[in-house]
Amino acid sequence: MSEASPDAAWLASALAAARPRVVAALLRVFRDLDAAEEAFQEASLRALRTWPRTGPPRDVAAWLILVGRNAALDGRRRLARQTPLPEDDALSDLDDAETPLAEAIDAKAYRDDILRLLFICCHPDLPATQQIALALRVVSGLSVARIARAFLVSEAAMEQRLTRAKARIARSPVPYGAPGPAERAERLSAVAAMLYLVFNAGYSAATGSERAALSDEAIRLGRLLLRLFTTDPEVMGLLALMLLQHARAPARFDADGEIILLEDQDRGLWRRPMIAEGLALVDKAMRHRTPGPYQVQAAIAALHARAGRPGDTDWAGIDALYAGLERMQPSPVVTLNRAVATAKVGGPAAGLALVEPLAGPLGGYFHFHGLRGALLMQLGRNTEAREAMNRAIALAGTPAEAAHIRRQLDRLAGDGLADREKI
Repeated sequence: MSEASPDAAWLASALAAARPRVVAALLRVFRDLDAAEEAFQEASLRALRTWPRTGPPRDVAAWLILVGRNAALDGRRRLARQTPLPEDDALSDLDDAETPLAEAIDAKAYRDDILRLLFICCHPDLPATQQIALALRVVSGLSVARIARAFLVSEAAMEQRLTRAKARIARSPVPYGAPGPAERAERLSAVAAMLYLVFNAGYSAATGSERAALSDEAIRLGRLLLRLFTTDPEVMGLLALMLLQHARAPARFDADGEIILLEDQDRGLWRRPMIAEGLALVDKAMRHRTPGPYQVQAAIAALHARAGRPGDTDWAGIDALYAGLERMQPSPVVTLNRAVATAKVGGPAAGLALVEPLAGPLGGYFHFHGLRGALLMQLGRNTEAREAMNRAIALAGTPAEAAHIRRQLDRLAGDGLADREKI
C-alpha cells in the first residue's frame, strides 16, 4: 500500500481508468452485465471509504476486481444466510491477495476481457443508438442522465433503452471464452465502428458540454483499444482521425454557438499537441502499407491539419484520397464528402455533378441539401439554392445547423439575386 492519501480528483480518475478492465473481468466471472456493474460500484464505494485513510493499493484494478467479486458473492451468500464480507479495514490490506490476482490477469486475458466487454456492448442484435448508449453506460460509466441529454431524450426513456438492450443481450447466446484470431478480428472491426459512432454523436451534439463529453470519451476508449492492439494500423487510423477532428473543436463554434466553417476558423485555436499526436499516428499507420478506411479518413484530416491557411489546403490530394475511400467503402456519404473537394479543384459545376445523383439515397440527409444549396448558390442558380437550403433547415439535427443555413439564405436575400439563374 502507498502511504500517501489520494485526493478526490485522483480517486475519480483512478476509478474511471480502471472501470473497463474491472467490469470486463467481473463480467467474465458473473456473465451478467448488471451483476458486473453492481460489483464494480460496490468496490468503488469501498475504495472511496478506504483509500483516503490507508492509501491506494499497488494494483488498483486487481484490488477492485477482488473486492467487487467478493462483494457480489457476499450478496449471494447473504441471501443464503452465509458469512458476510470482512470489514473495510481488513479489505484494505490485500497485499498477498492482490499479487496472484494481478499475475492471473495477464496481458492476453486483459485484452480478451476488454474486447469481450466492448463487443457485447456493440452486439449485432442492437440498434446503433443502443450500442452507443450501452457502451457509454457500462464501459465509460457515464450517468444515465448525461447519456439522455446527449441523445436529446428523457432520462426515463434512456433508462428503458438501456434496460431493453441488456435484456436483448441476456436472451442472446454470448460466448465468454477467449476469442480466437478470426473472432477477435471481427470483434475489433465492430468495436472500432461503435467507437466512431460515439465520437460522431459527440461531434454533432447540440451543446458544447455534450460534444466534449462524448468526443473525449470516444478518444479515451480509442486509446484503450490501441493499448490492446498496439500494431494495428486501422486502430491507429481511428484514433488519429478522432484526434485530428477533435483538435478543431475550439474553433468550430462562435460565442453564440453558431457553426464556423473550416475555411473560416481561427486556426490559432486548434489544439496543436492533439494535432501532433494525430499526425504521428497517421505516419506510423501508413508505414504498415495496409491502408484501410480509417487510415484514409485520418490522412484526409491530416491534410487539413497541415494547412496553415485555407488557401494552403491540398484539395487535389483530398479529392484523390476520397476517390480511394470510395473504392474501399462505396457510400453516398463518401461521395458527398468528395464533392466538396472536387468543387474546390474543378469548380462548383464539377462538385454538383457528383452531388445530383445522390438525391435518392440522401434525400433525407441535412448535409446533402446544404451542400447542394451552397453549390447552386455559387453557380448563381439561386431559386434552386433557396429551395435546397429550406429543405436543409427542415432536416437540421441541431439549432446550430439550422442557423448556419439561415445565414446562407440571408446572403441570398441581401445580395438581391433572388431570380438570376445561370446554367
